[in-house]
Amino acid sequence: MLIIPIRGGITVSTQNTGTAYFSEKMELNHAAVNPAFSLFESIIKENDFAGQYRFMDNQEANRIMNGLINTSDKGMKTILSTKRPDIYIVILESFSDSVMKTGATPQLAKLAKEGIYFENMHANSFRTDRGTLAILSGYPAQPTMSLMKYPKKTNTLPSIGKKLAQAGYGLKYFYGGDADFTNMRSYLVSMDFTDITSDINFPVKDRLSKWGVPDHLVFQRMEEELTEQDKKPRLWVLQTSSSHEPFDVPYHKLNNKVLNAFNYTDDCIGKFVTALKKSQKWDNALVIFIPDHLGCYPETIDNFHIYRYEIPMIWTGGAITGHQKIETYGSQQDIAATLLGQLSIDHSDMKFSKNMLATSIPHFAFFTVPDAWGMAKKDKYVIFNNKNEKVVTKSGNYKSLVPQGKAYLQKLYDDIAAR
Repeated sequence: MLIIPIRGGITVSTQNTGTAYFSEKMELNHAAVNPAFSLFESIIKENDFAGQYRFMDNQEANRIMNGLINTSDKGMKTILSTKRPDIYIVILESFSDSVMKTGATPQLAKLAKEGIYFENMHANSFRTDRGTLAILSGYPAQPTMSLMKYPKKTNTLPSIGKKLAQAGYGLKYFYGGDADFTNMRSYLVSMDFTDITSDINFPVKDRLSKWGVPDHLVFQRMEEELTEQDKKPRLWVLQTSSSHEPFDVPYHKLNNKVLNAFNYTDDCIGKFVTALKKSQKWDNALVIFIPDHLGCYPETIDNFHIYRYEIPMIWTGGAITGHQKIETYGSQQDIAATLLGQLSIDHSDMKFSKNMLATSIPHFAFFTVPDAWGMAKKDKYVIFNNKNEKVVTKSGNYKSLVPQGKAYLQKLYDDIAAR
């Protein structure tokens, strides 16, 4: 009889520290967490992070890493017409370049032609929790763990949310699913997202699918709030979920069930952009569309195909200076530095995040899956299997990428251990 309350419910989420969070003040949230639960969680999650992925001595790893990380904005191309736009980040479940090439996402394709299209963007990982943290905190995903499940460590991370809150922005987060899934609420609140709309804020009749509330209702909720007269500029984040298996959506236009789900969310995107234009908020708006992780289409794809990691990133809205294509290579962790650089907000503490619009720094994409990592630059890429210590997929003059990727992963785990 006690299994359900111990587990924390019957949804996809289990009990975690974020379930106890209730306040905008983190010290009160920490006090609300059961000490016994916190101790038990610490014991089961105790890991020797500094002992993992030891490819080379520390001096050599530091030498290589110093040539890869650079938080400078020097030589940055300016693509916004204002330093304080209203910002809407839409995190798209499982979208990819492969899906866009099918023609199933005409609204997104239209926005790519009208806005700023980053042609060589890559997903950092294979799960939403990893991708969300990479997007919002500029922190790379890991191959065998999810940092979001370690609240004591994520509390030490910088984020777009924290920095924009300090700059006077008002923050909101919209999600149709369970905000406690994979400890997401704990992470979001620690990143200053205290106004969170999730499945519990909708009628029960609207949240009966596996992943909660269908995307069109979540977009509608945000659209209803667009006309609010804010005294602050806004950072609003909306996370979709309907284009996730089992791909059951209240919409039937395409025969392929998977592509139909993407077409449904794409339709929601088009209606949201129309609503934003009608709300008189468009002229000062920056809208960023970015998938949450690597793609799931076609169904036969595996982790060792480079195109699985290739995703679209589109910036649109009245605040952009006009249409253009950005050829720079990057991954989700680079969004934070790229955005904050445009706003002239310091991001020097986000050492893993690179400004994709700065010309004076090295550019590359880095990504991980269990238990492998990959790195891509212009004209070359490599995917490395950690288990058998072999290169699985490669292209171009890839050999220099192998020690670089190894050093990068090693120093990433050093950083995690130090938090």
